[in-house]
Amino acid sequence: MKKKKPMPTIWEVPDELWERIEPLILEIDPPKETGRPRINPRNVLDALIFRIRTGCQWNHIPRVYGDDSTIHRTFQHWVDIELFPKIWALLVEECAELGLVDWEWQAADGTMGKARLGGDEIGANPTDRGKNGTKKSILTDRMGGPLSIVVAGANVHDAKLLDKTLEGIIIDRPNVTKAKPQHLCLDKGYDNPTSATAIEKHNYTGHVRRIGEEKLGRGKKSILPEDGLWKGR
Repeated sequence: MKKKKPMPTIWEVPDELWERIEPLILEIDPPKETGRPRINPRNVLDALIFRIRTGCQWNHIPRVYGDDSTIHRTFQHWVDIELFPKIWALLVEECAELGLVDWEWQAADGTMGKARLGGDEIGANPTDRGKNGTKKSILTDRMGGPLSIVVAGANVHDAKLLDKTLEGIIIDRPNVTKAKPQHLCLDKGYDNPTSATAIEKHNYTGHVRRIGEEKLGRGKKSILPEDGLWKGR
């Protein structure tokens, strides 16, 4: 089997991607007719990619992208007008129209990170000595393309975020039929009634790893029903 070449690392917005994003920016955030010319929005996106990839502070963004204060102010404005979810939805919608979103197999999981500067959605991180942290609950398609994300405090259990994550898919999800089922893969953190309810509510076929399943391979007796804990497994 021929090994696929990895995709190139993105440091700046490619021309083809910019052709799709630019009309949306001009529609949602058109330039003012009077006053000083605004910063080139493509430079702002390139600067944001640079900052996210390097983790640098705003005042360390290379001057080639523009003034760091202007970049930061533009970023905050774009957050306020919810530009980024609209860009995300546009790209996912286009991929779906081209058949590039694999709805048949999906997966959800949570990941925790630090929250040194606080925020509205923070909680004591149980894996970081109780320091402030956040949890991101993410749903992807088979190829890892993000379909939904929910942010909460680090101390919120993954299962409690599943319903909201499935509800928050960025575009309309195709209807589930017998001919076209949609499978949802989850780890043992979702082996509980809360997750089972969310799976059934959103009409998924659930594939949940059972608690204690690792021990079965070592000859230990299962404490769970032989047919699995949840329907669809």
